Amino acid sequence: MDSLSDVSDSVLDALERAVAAAPDDLDLRLHLADQLIRAGRWDAAVQHCAAALASHPDSAQARTLMAKALGRTPEPPAATAPPAATATPPVPPVPAAPAVPPVLPTATPDGAPPPSEQPAAAEEFDWAHAEEQVGDLAQPMFTDGDAGPPPETAAWDVERSRVTLADVGGMEQVKERLQISFLAPLRNPEMRRLYGKSLRGGLLLYGPPGCGKTFIARAVAGEMGAAFITVGLSDILDMWIGSSERNVHELFQLARSNAPAVLFLDEIDALGQKRSQVRNSVMRTTVNQLLSELDGVDSSNEGVFVLAATNQPWDVDPALRRPGRFDRTLLVLPPDTPARETILRAELSRRPVEGIDVGKVAANTEGFSGADLVHLCESASELAMMDGIRSGTVRMIRMADLDHALRELRSSTGPWFETARNVVTFADPDGSYADLRSYMKKTRRL
Repeated sequence: MDSLSDVSDSVLDALERAVAAAPDDLDLRLHLADQLIRAGRWDAAVQHCAAALASHPDSAQARTLMAKALGRTPEPPAATAPPAATATPPVPPVPAAPAVPPVLPTATPDGAPPPSEQPAAAEEFDWAHAEEQVGDLAQPMFTDGDAGPPPETAAWDVERSRVTLADVGGMEQVKERLQISFLAPLRNPEMRRLYGKSLRGGLLLYGPPGCGKTFIARAVAGEMGAAFITVGLSDILDMWIGSSERNVHELFQLARSNAPAVLFLDEIDALGQKRSQVRNSVMRTTVNQLLSELDGVDSSNEGVFVLAATNQPWDVDPALRRPGRFDRTLLVLPPDTPARETILRAELSRRPVEGIDVGKVAANTEGFSGADLVHLCESASELAMMDGIRSGTVRMIRMADLDHALRELRSSTGPWFETARNVVTFADPDGSYADLRSYMKKTRRL
């Protein structure tokens, strides 16, 4: 029998099943690799040797078998016993004991081992070729210390917004508040210095979801020609202790180096939630770091205007809302009628329409957020498109499509106002939400 096939397939199959059942058994896996080498299955032997080295990189037996498998060195013919009188199924051999590392030879006075004791086989084996063969199977456990640090990449994008307040339809009270708090002092530096007006500080935008808080922040940056940096909770929090605080510090340092800059913190209630409600120490220290950066303890925040948006202002830590931090609060309500007309015209201008009374649609969508209006136009477009697919002809989006879509849609701001009603009724002793209370009374929500 040939030496490369003196191991039966049934034995190899049995060993394969045993290794699959006990993948962490090093001796069993190496025994299988040895039998695969004897059977001439080099690639399978290499895979098992690589798996053994991945979990036990110091195994001398695994390295020896890997060298045999890669070197394609056939085993010498084994002495076979005469056949027995009766046929019996082959019995798997007992796994070999792990190889014992050789004892290092005594060094000569110059520090090198005696020539007669130097391993000639190790010098003949091409280890570079062996690493190329298994490079995709067993990855190195450690990196070279001389490789240097990984290339630095920007953690946040610094944008230049092209949107201005002229692109924001309606919301005149919001625009006026933005002009007073930051834009007018920025454009009149002499008047600002005369009256001692600082450009530091922040503005907290709150209101129902989908009403354009992020769009307004971009418009502020575009209006002043400033850098715009937007950050969410996932950009700050990190699993490693101290990394979240470092991220907050680096974020503010980036804004200071690009001043004038608008730093927009989205969903600030998640990042700056009340520390009395936070049980995670990482979140508490992150909030403390945010407070320190807003105060400009280590660096000046001159020229850094911090905007924050939240749907749940009552969950924001009160320390964030004291003077010098987010000392100005601005309620961003669902768009009024002029704003709704602007949004509808912008959305419908990109679609084939005819006979649309935008004013009528705007009047019938009281309480709709900007996102609701976009969804309304999408739904009307779907109705016209499906009608065209069924008939095989393209037709315009008509008023009937918008009316049909409007009958099926409801404002998404309702649940938010339900929560807000409880807050302004039972949890507003200092009148922080007076603007919200006034609006809800005006619209008969309170």
